[in-house]
Amino acid sequence: MARETLGDLLAFLAVARDRSFTRAAARLGVSPSALSHTMRGLEERLGLRLLTRTTRSVALTEAGDRLFRGIEPRLDAIAGELEALSALRDKPAGTIRITTGEHAAAFVLWPKLQRFLPLYPDIRVELSIDQGLTDIVARRFDAGVRLGEQVDKDMVAVRIGPDVCFALVGAPAYFARRSPPQTPQDLTGHDCINLRLPTSGGLYAWEFEKDGREVRVRVEGQLTFDSLAFCQRAALDGFGLAFLPEDQVRAEIAAGRLLRVLADWCPPFPGYHLYYPSRRHPAPAFSLLLEALRHRD
Repeated sequence: MARETLGDLLAFLAVARDRSFTRAAARLGVSPSALSHTMRGLEERLGLRLLTRTTRSVALTEAGDRLFRGIEPRLDAIAGELEALSALRDKPAGTIRITTGEHAAAFVLWPKLQRFLPLYPDIRVELSIDQGLTDIVARRFDAGVRLGEQVDKDMVAVRIGPDVCFALVGAPAYFARRSPPQTPQDLTGHDCINLRLPTSGGLYAWEFEKDGREVRVRVEGQLTFDSLAFCQRAALDGFGLAFLPEDQVRAEIAAGRLLRVLADWCPPFPGYHLYYPSRRHPAPAFSLLLEALRHRD
């Protein structure tokens, strides 16, 4: 097989996985137009159409699907063998791709990565900040980080953070014009800052618990974000109440910039876990990172 054909097959594999020339080109480090030209050349040499292109999407033809299913496991096996060779090096090396939410990235992963990375300069870590429940196998991530209750049962899950507790907060300026809620049901009469969940597209229903009684409240207000950081900023500016991880707003609460309410309705729950496919044989670099991230009481 010609060397250029192998390169074209790798490019085809990227497009087939991402179903997008833009995303695949970014992953390969080429322009979308160059990648499109490569795919046309491959199709011309094979005499078959592999991809169906529209202005909004890319789909596999029957021939493209057969080629994809045929070469993906073989090229993955080659990539696995090359990755395993890093074990023979004096220093662990390689790139580890992790999908994670913004809160876990800021308050769990980054503090530990700051200590880990200087010790292993040949290990590279790529964090993809995504609030959705990403399919790590389909998207070619080495691991994901989510709350323990969100991890699929067929994954290996390792706890990397302490229990998480949410805090319901508002600015003094907000409470100067509105009485603090006494129960979760009182929130229906307040301006609340909503968080949209990208996986379902719906709004997060705020979850409370007290004395074994669980309550979920769907709140309303002028503002909705898909970012916890912007929910916090809007709360600090007095636009309403926000339901945020306690460690994210602890400094603002201590300084009096935010006031906490309904604290007795916000118990802690199991924290973040790093998870990866059970069939995956961890590379040395991944094993080292896993141990560095592991939560120790």
